Amino acid sequence: MKTSPSLTIYSDRFIPCRSSSNFALFDLPSDDSNSPFNTLLKTALFGPECAGGVSSINQLTPEKSTPSGIFTRSGSIISHINPSNCNIFRYKIETRKPLPSLFPFWFDDQLPGVSLSMVKAPRKVPQFPYKELDAPALQDDFYLNLLDWSSQNVLAVGLSNCVYLWHDSSSKVVELCDLGIDDSVCSVGWAQHGTHLAIGTSNGKLQLWDASHGKRIRTIDGHRLRVGALAWSSYLLSSGSRDKSILHHDTRTQADFVSKLSGHKSEVCGLKWSYDNRELASGGNDNRLLVWNQHSTQPVLKYCEHTAPVKAIAWSPHLRGLLASGGGTADRCIRFWNTNTNAQLSCIDTGSQVSNLVWSKNVNELVSTHGHPRNQIIVWRYPTMSKLATLTGHTDRVLYLAMSTDGQTIVTGAGDETLKFWNVFPPPKSQNTESQIGSLSLGRTLIR
Repeated sequence: MKTSPSLTIYSDRFIPCRSSSNFALFDLPSDDSNSPFNTLLKTALFGPECAGGVSSINQLTPEKSTPSGIFTRSGSIISHINPSNCNIFRYKIETRKPLPSLFPFWFDDQLPGVSLSMVKAPRKVPQFPYKELDAPALQDDFYLNLLDWSSQNVLAVGLSNCVYLWHDSSSKVVELCDLGIDDSVCSVGWAQHGTHLAIGTSNGKLQLWDASHGKRIRTIDGHRLRVGALAWSSYLLSSGSRDKSILHHDTRTQADFVSKLSGHKSEVCGLKWSYDNRELASGGNDNRLLVWNQHSTQPVLKYCEHTAPVKAIAWSPHLRGLLASGGGTADRCIRFWNTNTNAQLSCIDTGSQVSNLVWSKNVNELVSTHGHPRNQIIVWRYPTMSKLATLTGHTDRVLYLAMSTDGQTIVTGAGDETLKFWNVFPPPKSQNTESQIGSLSLGRTLIR
């Protein structure tokens, strides 16, 4: 009996088993447009109004038509079709992490719906000094300038009739000079290269020292009364005195001074060259702020809006011609000027005597120090003049201020005979964003 051969059937189709598929999912509306990420993206690009179609990021409720066994965005427990299937996780209500931890913004929860107040989170400034030095006999005199920080990272401090140098790298303290019992230090100022220090005295003299070798180079005459303000512009040293005059000294020549500036009617207590060395700003006890150019012997600009002595002066390193000045107890204001247009830009009442101003080299912020009645230090953001930090710790007027070479640290001196070091500014953008200063422990050291 002949058996017919078996027929082999070939097929090019595979029909999957769909018994486990749930076709109800295809009818569910897509909710991607209401996801937190998309909402934030829309708000960042087009403003909060574009996110108005979403009722709330926090109110994601399940659809009424959602079949049993489907996980909804409300975070409720899944009730699966086959409860005996133990390989499927059972999700419980998820603890939602705060969105600010995922995005560089902070949110105003008081606003209704998803109206997000996407404001850049303010930078946090440490509220306490990282180092403190005792400075016995630091004079409580608003008109003096007894603190300066060199480009070589050496701090010069005038205490009574002596000048001391504090080396930041080693915390070593060295006495540079002693003027004797008949004289006292009224001002100190480092040359830009950081090795030569000028000292103004109560006898109206200037002393020029090579600090790296501890040698006095020369003594300069010219003023009749104490020299309370100094400012360097390359080899040119400018000095302001109680005799109402400003003298320019060319340190390359043997002449005592090369020009004399007359314009103030009382003691000169503030003096600053602009960063491009084209303009010199001076403040005096006559409540006047004057601006001079390189070659003038008369002021080219006069500002008389302050109602108290003007000691605090700072030029912006970011915008040419932008000048800030602060007035004393009867004035209490910080004023901003455009010396290119001879216009006052803005004015803010700080509530207390303004003794010093310094502008950050790294960011568009500045620091002011204050005397009566609050004795505080304020970090401002320019041009909004919003306060980033208010630092307290001194128990007397904060009269002296200097900034470190890297622009991150300031040191303040007060009538309480202490120096305090504060880490207030971020590092330059080209450097590592992590500051090493914050790792130093709080210490208290005697400066002499």
